[in-house]
Amino acid sequence: MTSMMAKTKTPRTLPAGIGKVLKRLRYPLDVILLCVRWYAAYSLSLRNLEEMMQERGVEMDHSSVHRWVIKLLPMFEKAFRKRKRPVGRSWRVDETYVKVKCQWKYLYCAVDKGGNTVDFLLRAHRDKAAARRYFEKPIDQNGEPQTITVDKSGANLAALHAITAERETPITIRQVKYLDNIAEQDHRAVKRIIKPMRGFKDFRCARIILPGIDIMHMLRKGQMRDDGVAASAAERFYSPAIYLVLFIAGVCSSHLPYRDINSFVGYVVTTPTSMPHSAIISSIFRNLTGSLKRCEPD
Repeated sequence: MTSMMAKTKTPRTLPAGIGKVLKRLRYPLDVILLCVRWYAAYSLSLRNLEEMMQERGVEMDHSSVHRWVIKLLPMFEKAFRKRKRPVGRSWRVDETYVKVKCQWKYLYCAVDKGGNTVDFLLRAHRDKAAARRYFEKPIDQNGEPQTITVDKSGANLAALHAITAERETPITIRQVKYLDNIAEQDHRAVKRIIKPMRGFKDFRCARIILPGIDIMHMLRKGQMRDDGVAASAAERFYSPAIYLVLFIAGVCSSHLPYRDINSFVGYVVTTPTSMPHSAIISSIFRNLTGSLKRCEPD
């Protein structure tokens, strides 16, 4: 590790925004990412995480965990989609109820016949417009399916007919009750995680947290490309490719050009995936902070 870090050239100057962000970080990055992963992957409330971290000698408030979750989960979703495995062309679509601000909202989800998650979307209403918006999203990102199986919902059927009418190749639409069970069973993973939350207080927060929970479930199902290396869901979360995007987007300001940290990009990409995630995170953080200290004026 030492020799690898020695070979990595660091830029002489870095944007001032990076230094300001690093100075504002009160907790280590591995602690932040650990809390975010636990909150989205397990049935834990924010106060549960606060107590668990205090037992490990880390004093924090549960509101800090919530801020980390809201900031990092959207970036993790973008990073994951770049490495998501392709899905099958036979989809099962279903929606479930999620309580937001004491009102029921609707989480649309589709899986292929192998049980792999195609896509998901939280909508405020359950009508033709909401169903069409959902169907257009997975088709744009995963390609056009051959068959879509839905339940007896008239809104879903009307939306699919409207989409099919605009396409040269029609999509086969099936309304078979029992073939949709695989999608209904997939909702259990999300329901189990959100139960300790007792509903969401804000629709925006729900639209951020629910995709993060779904992606953690997809990691367990092995839907992330691993380049032939067997890894657990936690190891996939901390993989260098995913962490690279999280680090650049989360720690650095989103308006900063990637060329300003090219040396760190090369360092992360060449880091062996067999390393423990904490070692990868700590080494990157030390490498960057060391460069900032060298860039400071005497």
